[in-house]
Amino acid sequence: MALISIEDLAALDDEQLDDDITDSSEPMDDENQDRLLAHWQAVGRTHHVSVPREMTGPIAEMTRRNQETEREPVPFSVISRREKLGEVIEERLYPAGKWACITKSEKMYEQSISLAFMQLMRFICKESSAGKYLGMTVPVLAEFQLSESGTDFMKDVVTAYYLPGQYQTNPPQSNDPEITISHREPMRVITRVFYGTTTEETVQRQIHLLWELLGEVENVHRHMYMVATYENPGVPGRRNEIWFISRDQ
Repeated sequence: MALISIEDLAALDDEQLDDDITDSSEPMDDENQDRLLAHWQAVGRTHHVSVPREMTGPIAEMTRRNQETEREPVPFSVISRREKLGEVIEERLYPAGKWACITKSEKMYEQSISLAFMQLMRFICKESSAGKYLGMTVPVLAEFQLSESGTDFMKDVVTAYYLPGQYQTNPPQSNDPEITISHREPMRVITRVFYGTTTEETVQRQIHLLWELLGEVENVHRHMYMVATYENPGVPGRRNEIWFISRDQ
């Protein structure tokens, strides 16, 4: 699924936070929390969304837990891996599992994923029947469709967060009625890594690049795609992947 969200901070060099804030696992004081919120609000404005003050707690929690050791990878197996023109293309199989999903239909793709991820952050940070921080899994996915012409994004965008392993058999329920817990069947995808922002413009470029690398293939959807995001939106130059979805699961 497209953890999935408020965008990459690399475009805001003059706003960037000190390393002792973004890299620390210790709770933040009020001053640092306010600085972090202001930073996210500045990023949000570049994607036409407002980040409300009530996001202060979840933003601080997600930022201080943004250590690689605290991020649980979504399980998968590699079917094939090849290089072409210096690019690595992998085909993977993801097993069935439980995901927390939310659908947004904003004017712009980046607005939909930003607003959806803020709601998912609240769910992850205690606003669920579990009443505690659930833990972060990666990647967060954004699933979307393009028009028949392949040039326009359709309005509905599904953002999804894979529930950590300990919650797969007994998923917590969200306090937010817009977030649903969905069972997703196994999924076979073709992937390519890219870094930075995930706007309509950059995502379309990545789709075009992967089609060029793949050439003629017939067993993948041509209007349905996913963007997989691996890092907290506060990480400059964060890692993403474009996913093509196989028709043969």
